[in-house]
Amino acid sequence: MSKPGQLVLVALRKMIANGELVAGERLMETPTAQRFGVSRMPVRMAFRTLEQEGLLVPFGGRGYQVRSVSASDIAGAVEVRGVLEGLAARQAAEQGLSDVARAALERCLVEGDQLFEKGYVTEDDLEVYHDLNMRFHQVIVEGSHNPAITDALARNDHLPFASVTALAVDREDMAREYRRFNYAHMQHHSVFDALVNRQGARAEAIMREHANATLRYAEIFSSTTADARMKVILPAS
Repeated sequence: MSKPGQLVLVALRKMIANGELVAGERLMETPTAQRFGVSRMPVRMAFRTLEQEGLLVPFGGRGYQVRSVSASDIAGAVEVRGVLEGLAARQAAEQGLSDVARAALERCLVEGDQLFEKGYVTEDDLEVYHDLNMRFHQVIVEGSHNPAITDALARNDHLPFASVTALAVDREDMAREYRRFNYAHMQHHSVFDALVNRQGARAEAIMREHANATLRYAEIFSSTTADARMKVILPAS
């Protein structure tokens, strides 16, 4: 895909994930091309890719419609992510962490400890957690030295909340969010301990359970109160 097409693709994915493009909304080639300042061909290629990923469905002639995503759709993708990341953790543990990987994981743990030690979190704090969480998971996936896992995760991560790159926050209950994310951070400590001690089965089990923390937010996402209640934190670029 051309660079303009890739830029349009990434932008549309983000707009669908954060709710800027809602389920049922129509997308046409010409208005979308004008919106992004590109020709129609990159938009056409981006639409086709999003259709293959299950985010758009054909509507009319050359138009598309944003697909309605159910809680069960998201839950299924989250479960698959847990299996894949669990496998990555097991393989990383069995092979042993490099010094660089170990240092990167330790930095994430220290940053998280500092974030949660005050006993509460703000939305800005969770922006910081989102960044360190992505880095932590990425180091583990890379530590597996298994490109098939990376490729499978990329194909699975297109639904909202299915990817570690999209962090859902319930703004109506930040006290509960503190407990949830602090617990997730404690799981990071546990999986790190398993990785360092080359306990593959334990690392895999923790990572699979770690992914399940997302499942409650699949239900909220599909509810009628989602727009007011949920904030979705996405990568800055």
